[in-house]
Amino acid sequence: MKRILLTGLVAGLVGIVQAQDVPARFAETITRTDLEKHLRIIAADSLEGRDTGSPGQKKAARYIAAQFANSGLKPIVNGSSWFQPFELVKRSWGEVYVKTSKGARKNANEDFYVYGLTSMPDETPLDVVFAGYGIESDTYSDYKNLDVSGKAVLVFAGEPKNGEGNYLVSGDTRSTNKWSGQPSWQNKQRLAREKGAKAFFIVSEDTPDAFAIKARQMATYNRLMNRVEFKDRSKPESATNTAAVFITPALAAELMKIKPAKLTQLREKISSSKATTAGSVKPQNIALKAARNEELIQTENVLGFLEGTDKKDEVLIITAHYDHIGISADGQINNGANDDGSGTVSVLEIAEAFGKAASEGNRPRRSVLFMTVTGEEKGLLGSDYYTKNPVFPLEKTIADLNIDMVGRTDKDHEGKGDYIYVIGSDKLSSELHTINELANQKYTQLDLDYTFNDPKDPNRFYYRSDHYNFAKNKIPVVFFFNGVHADYHQPTDDVDKIQFDKAEKVARLVFHTAWELANRENRIAVDSNKQ
Repeated sequence: MKRILLTGLVAGLVGIVQAQDVPARFAETITRTDLEKHLRIIAADSLEGRDTGSPGQKKAARYIAAQFANSGLKPIVNGSSWFQPFELVKRSWGEVYVKTSKGARKNANEDFYVYGLTSMPDETPLDVVFAGYGIESDTYSDYKNLDVSGKAVLVFAGEPKNGEGNYLVSGDTRSTNKWSGQPSWQNKQRLAREKGAKAFFIVSEDTPDAFAIKARQMATYNRLMNRVEFKDRSKPESATNTAAVFITPALAAELMKIKPAKLTQLREKISSSKATTAGSVKPQNIALKAARNEELIQTENVLGFLEGTDKKDEVLIITAHYDHIGISADGQINNGANDDGSGTVSVLEIAEAFGKAASEGNRPRRSVLFMTVTGEEKGLLGSDYYTKNPVFPLEKTIADLNIDMVGRTDKDHEGKGDYIYVIGSDKLSSELHTINELANQKYTQLDLDYTFNDPKDPNRFYYRSDHYNFAKNKIPVVFFFNGVHADYHQPTDDVDKIQFDKAEKVARLVFHTAWELANRENRIAVDSNKQ
């Protein structure tokens, strides 16, 4: 009898121990070897940097979907697809130039630079009208009796002073916020557009060397900031839009067919006479072309679904972005192993661990959606699209765990132990923060660094990855991040620089946090508002 009781007690204890070890057992299936195996495919040269909408991004999407299928997940988009497709439009500058009345061609970012957007796809003849400082106020006006409708307006930067140093608009030594300083060109541009102008030229106050530097900077900026936006939200750039074309005094004089000294005299006469000289120069015919290229981009998020049991209507989401920046202008491939191949393969391994648990009778109580999103590098567009077109109601989404750039060491942690920056865990839910900390204490013992969780942190990382689109919708989030490094957005961000032992620990921490969220009795409370 005693032997039977003892045997039963031992069996019971073994059962308890096994039950307690369930998450640890499946977390151990997340290995550095498998992370590396996946990443050598995701970040291979053959995928050409996974630029949004590119063939390489599509190859990555198919690979991710295949891995989700192998892990026992189900396609969920429209009931049968792994992919949530959407359309983007990429707009960039094409050919942009000005021709003087003598036919001399002046090119953008060499002889002038442009702020703002406009669309003149064809070379368009225009009369250029001198409009003084381009100001209209109760005390001073450059537009009185001046017709600029359908024409190009050329104005001085800033606002005029008299010989005593007083501004003509304010009447004293104080300049106005509207017509002086950095934002003044926008006010002048807007006024010219309201007057019917089709183009707007502003004479820079910079030295020739400073102007040349700004023109080169704008060339770089325009290449980097070609706009990508949702097709259904974009607005056509009509020919009525008016960009600000910044020009040198020398080019201004050339456009108006006067000598540079005459341009100086026009400025000085305004000061001495305390009256505008707008319209005192005969309009000259020039030509302007400002072509905008437009490219339609088809792209997609990849979703794999694991249905829960008794609380299956509640959904936990685990995310990473799988796109990167593609090929550089010089032909080098940006493989994005760390950004964010590392997060993508972490999602694959966590999905596999949950899938194995489910296949062995340990299906989570809540459903789990594993989602690798596209368009992060273009402005968090994939996660934005999902939160505006959710497969599951956002009010049923309990949390988002987002992984972006793990498995590297930044300068602040060189020579120290394994760590992870934790961002956002306490912003909306104190319980989520505690769950993540307890999971780390029990299983992974990483140094949880909250430096970037500080609202005053100038990097603002909380707003710079896909979790933020969930946080905006009051869904609790945790962002797991190892920080930036010299290879960020460079062709040198390669697989061989990933520390897979560190990535393994982070992925296991995310798994354990997810396991608790998916299996606890009560959904975590949304009891904070620290955004």
